[in-house]
Amino acid sequence: MDPELDEPVTDMGFIETVDIHAEGQAVDIEFRLPTYWCSPNFAFLMAHDIRAEVGKLSWVRRVSVKLVDHCFGDRINSGVNEDVEFSSVFAEYCDGETLDAIRVKFLEKAFIRRQESVLLGLLQQGLDSGAVVAMTLDVLDAIEFDDQGTVLQKHRYRSLLMSQGLARDRADPAFVTWAGERLDANELADYLSRSRGVRINMEFNGALCRGLKSVRYEEMSVGTPDPVPVPVRFMRDAVPH
Repeated sequence: MDPELDEPVTDMGFIETVDIHAEGQAVDIEFRLPTYWCSPNFAFLMAHDIRAEVGKLSWVRRVSVKLVDHCFGDRINSGVNEDVEFSSVFAEYCDGETLDAIRVKFLEKAFIRRQESVLLGLLQQGLDSGAVVAMTLDVLDAIEFDDQGTVLQKHRYRSLLMSQGLARDRADPAFVTWAGERLDANELADYLSRSRGVRINMEFNGALCRGLKSVRYEEMSVGTPDPVPVPVRFMRDAVPH
């Protein structure tokens, strides 16, 4: 996942190549980010997680991940592929912050965004605030949404709720804060207003990333089987005024 956007790197179009070497049970992956200067903590986290997820496949014995066209690409690639801690690779920037600590920050934003979508979906179905905050997980599971985006976020929200230990049983509250506190019906409107700010920020960043990526590269040798992406010359054919 892109940690800042809470969207799969495959959906964002970041993955460039995946080479599978059957005999050696090895996988080589290259990926690019929207800009040359994308934050190194985002980039490191993505590279780490790509390698970890592919490495979970039972037949894979070696995974190599390469971030290309990035100002810290070499450091990130060597750190991730050699299992060096993020706090060591970027000691001068992270002030001792671990990769897990960074991950938690982004998971909280993802939790809020997913939860807001489900809460709004329930309110749009006519449920009042009291019924929503009193809802248990089994009741939420039984509710169906027409909007496919809400259906997806319901599944993703539930998954994160369980994986973080914020709910363990179907009789547990369906909606709590990231700190595990049950939502208050009288404060739900304010809570949703704050959640909306998180979502808008993430959606804006997502739109910006897609836009930057779409104009960052131009395909050279168009018409050949394998066009080569190269950085766009943003300033060209300048005409003096």
